[in-house]
Amino acid sequence: MSGDAGPEEVLDGLSRHARKLVAELAGPVRRVRLRSGETVLEVEWHHPARPAPRAEADPVPGPRVETAAPVTDRPAVRAPVVGTFYRSPEPGAAPFVAVGDVVRPGQVVGIVEAMKLMNEVTAGQAGRVVEVLVEDGKPVEYDQPLIALEPLTGRDG
Repeated sequence: MSGDAGPEEVLDGLSRHARKLVAELAGPVRRVRLRSGETVLEVEWHHPARPAPRAEADPVPGPRVETAAPVTDRPAVRAPVVGTFYRSPEPGAAPFVAVGDVVRPGQVVGIVEAMKLMNEVTAGQAGRVVEVLVEDGKPVEYDQPLIALEPLTGRDG
């Protein structure tokens, strides 16, 4: 990208580089930011991203305008991988957690099966389970909220 290129040419070049970069990266991409001089291209996916297809001609979303991100009112335990969510360790067993249970960081709260591998879903923080957001045996996407938590206060747990 030469120094005498106009902003549109620079942005077009950054877009081509972003497409190539996203296509080459392994795993889901949530945010890309490229800069050339004063021109910046920033792309962010607000929903869980799927791994980018390897085709060179795939479109990349256009530049986004900075806006306030949606505020989630509760923290959630999220899917660590794409797969099938299970609430219990085996069919017919009691679920790992139920609404009203208090969970601690690192506690197993579910399983996501991916390619015949059982991946434990663990709580990243302490909290009280206020809602199970995904039904047992349903497919989930990477980073999808599975269980809504209410943070613990000093008098909890």
